[in-house]
Amino acid sequence: MALHHITLTVNGEFEQVDVPSQMTLLQMLRDKLALTGTKNGCNAGECGACTVMVDGEAVNSCMVLAVECQGANVVTVEGLAKDGVLDPVQQAIINHGGVQCGFCTPGMLISARALLNRNPEPSEDDIRAALVGNLCRCTGYVRIIEAVQEAAKRQKALN
Repeated sequence: MALHHITLTVNGEFEQVDVPSQMTLLQMLRDKLALTGTKNGCNAGECGACTVMVDGEAVNSCMVLAVECQGANVVTVEGLAKDGVLDPVQQAIINHGGVQCGFCTPGMLISARALLNRNPEPSEDDIRAALVGNLCRCTGYVRIIEAVQEAAKRQKALN
């Protein structure tokens, strides 16, 4: 089995990784870089638990080959907090009780962060559309949507 040497930036850190051709970004993050915040839910791109940002876009990491990320900038849930300070999305999810079992939370956080990066003042419909690929069996989404709305307000106040 051929290995490919790839270089990329993950959560602000330069990484060099040898990966087999068929290894997904999800597998590489979890198995090679020990970033286990990104969850393996369905392994078919349907649940959103494995969502990460690649060059600013939210993607299902189970559907992306690691070799496709050569030179990319990847952000996982572990990369959201900066210098011990939670990202506004993380703090808002806590404030609104938007976490129950927590399995979907990393993907929800990344999808919300990607949305706010491209649209700092999203409508409720924008938020719903951004989260449509993230399944949650516990919360019913209302608290998560409220959290994203709060995060948008917090972010605006910080800027």
